[in-house]
Amino acid sequence: MLVTLKELVQLAYKSDYAVPAFNIHTYEDAVAIVKGAEEMKSPVILMASPSAIKHLGIKVAACIMNELAQNAVVPVVSHLDHATDLDIIFKAMKVGFSSVMYDGSNLSFEENVQNTKLVVRVARAFGVSVEAEIGRVGKSEEGEEVIQILTEPDAASRFFELTQVDALAVAVGTAHGMQKQEAQINFERVEEIQNVVDVPLVLHGSSGVPDEDLTKISKMRFGKINIGTVLKTVYVDRIRKVLQEQPQLKDQIRLLQEASIAVTEMVKHKIKLLNSSGRM
Repeated sequence: MLVTLKELVQLAYKSDYAVPAFNIHTYEDAVAIVKGAEEMKSPVILMASPSAIKHLGIKVAACIMNELAQNAVVPVVSHLDHATDLDIIFKAMKVGFSSVMYDGSNLSFEENVQNTKLVVRVARAFGVSVEAEIGRVGKSEEGEEVIQILTEPDAASRFFELTQVDALAVAVGTAHGMQKQEAQINFERVEEIQNVVDVPLVLHGSSGVPDEDLTKISKMRFGKINIGTVLKTVYVDRIRKVLQEQPQLKDQIRLLQEASIAVTEMVKHKIKLLNSSGRM
């Protein structure tokens, strides 16, 4: 069933789990993600990043995610991830995304607030949820180097007070595009933020978070945990392995099926860590 981000993260925020959010890039990996969530009876968020929108187009991305959501036996959100262009955000609302993230983390605090307030106002009219970011997670969503700026608790509190977003992404030690689980979460900063902001938090760059820390932070009022890089890695690694073992294989559907199995396996693993199984 297709639901909004707000519906899912509010429930998780008040409990001891977080909702997994996985980036999609193809129809096949989107199907594999939903399959894993259904097998684990977990709510799930499908996310289309800027690279996915560039590859699929915004209408096709929405159609894929919404079609899968409407036929799923678990709650599914179709989410636009890391959008910096307001026009893209408004188009996403129009074509049926149930949630959007406005990323103004490279702007001044004032500009970020101004643009986020506009997005929230329009989204309310469409019945769409809004996530925004305060501070800056290391590296951009596309892997480009950017300076990490840890989220200041006072800034987070003021930002939420002014914008009233449904979920707030914070920078507490992770980075996008990490190939190894070497992120060092600043748990002290997490607690400081949570003491002054009453809103579900979002952790970006979670592929680089060690398993034990991922479980710990999922129980600290984080409503949404973003996972992307590790799915791309297992997808490609499985294809590479199959081609090495079967160099004469000419069937692309077989390759995609094998890659999808790897994605589903990883999705189920992350769901276990986030304690979201059985939460439908």
